[in-house]
Amino acid sequence: MPSYVDPSKCDGCKGGDKTACMYICPNDLMVLNKEEMRAYNQEPDACWECYSCVKICPQGAIFVRGYDDFVPMGGQVHPMRSASDIMWTVKFRNGNMKRFKFPVRTTSEGAANAYIGTTGGSLDDECLILESALPTPTK
Repeated sequence: MPSYVDPSKCDGCKGGDKTACMYICPNDLMVLNKEEMRAYNQEPDACWECYSCVKICPQGAIFVRGYDDFVPMGGQVHPMRSASDIMWTVKFRNGNMKRFKFPVRTTSEGAANAYIGTTGGSLDDECLILESALPTPTK
């Protein structure tokens, strides 16, 4: 099911030219209605349900209706993102809630460059940065 924005919670990311959900959407579906200063999904049928917009929204205004096999009818899933982890809250239709916490990354932000000082080869070369030559296929 596609993402949708609760207009009562969305503040258009405080009036910037580009909202957080517009920035993060891999399919460029989120747009800002500049008259109302509210974001919305311009093409719900093309939504991948990747939850990127849901996780980044500072107001918690974006939701995704879950599929029945993942979220039974009447249930809800809400991620809350911090700098170091994501807390997933699953609310079942009987009112029970479960929370799961997962790290966002295992290295500090900006420190994930293991190949400092290493330069790649030619852009015309098919080798990866650590490969000296492509392996020869064997029969």
